[in-house]
Amino acid sequence: MTPNAHERVPKRANGEREAEVLDLLLRADGALTPGEVTERLGGELTYSSVVTILTRMHAKQLLDRTRRGRAYAYAPVTDDPGFAARRMRTVLEERPDREAVLARFADSLSATDADLLRQLLGPDQDDDR
Repeated sequence: MTPNAHERVPKRANGEREAEVLDLLLRADGALTPGEVTERLGGELTYSSVVTILTRMHAKQLLDRTRRGRAYAYAPVTDDPGFAARRMRTVLEERPDREAVLARFADSLSATDADLLRQLLGPDQDDDR
């Protein structure tokens, strides 16, 4: 049964909406206007709601925007791994004892992930130091 005009779709948290829009933009071939985002969301949100979400995400520096006619076209500032790295860095920066946080993080890594991290840090990070 599809909702009629009198039935309401359950409201989702703003973070969920932002994640949905970000995922859509990450999968797009290029920057999208609010109208294009609204269309790709299947009309689940109004145009003005999409504009609000995109504007907030731009203010949070999650999206770049460029003029396209009378509207802006929005694109993510980085890819999915880049966003995950930003979240990790934000959590680290919020803690007063960075060394303790990094030590706990390193202790929790699997042997495979620890080896990968050593490789990424470069040859100067040998255990022989």
